[in-house]
Amino acid sequence: MNELGFIPVTLIPVVWIGFAYLIGSISFGIIFSKLFGLPDPRTVGSGNIGATNIARSGKKLPAILTLLGDAFKGWLPVWLALQSNMLMWVVASVGLAVFFGHLFPIFHRFKGGKGVATALGVMLAVSPMLALACLLTWLVVFAISRISSLSAITAAAASPFFAAWLLLPYRDYVLMVLVMALMLIWRHKSNIQKLLAGTESGFGKK
Repeated sequence: MNELGFIPVTLIPVVWIGFAYLIGSISFGIIFSKLFGLPDPRTVGSGNIGATNIARSGKKLPAILTLLGDAFKGWLPVWLALQSNMLMWVVASVGLAVFFGHLFPIFHRFKGGKGVATALGVMLAVSPMLALACLLTWLVVFAISRISSLSAITAAAASPFFAAWLLLPYRDYVLMVLVMALMLIWRHKSNIQKLLAGTESGFGKK
């Protein structure tokens, strides 16, 4: 028997991964937009369900709540897996599952967000120092450029190097961060094209 009683030991990782994916599929951007009477974020602005697009509505509170919700859902299942003494590869898989749940939510026809806040939550659970390094990178780039997408892309590109530096003995976690970084950059491909063309919009810019 095991701590879940009726679940065979060999299926426990599957249960954790499935649970994490379902948590990741909760789209707080859509939830808070409805609660605050805002348009569905998928139909306005960039069409993204993340906090940045919601902030363009001019209402800061739903954007902040979306940011916190997306980060929290990334943190929670990974933290629970760590507290349950799951093997490292299971924890890393849980982190990827919640991240991919946000990108491809089953509740919304697999059309989700870009995953920046959720990835930050995952990293926060594994290593607060890693999350802080990525957050500081985002803040510095944003302070200079005022472009959220450029900040996210830069922080994503830097995250595997931070992970290799801070988590070198924990290769499964480093691999997890690498996969998230590649997916984050891929999800920003349209933003990269706009940045190269000089047409990407930024906050406080005309």
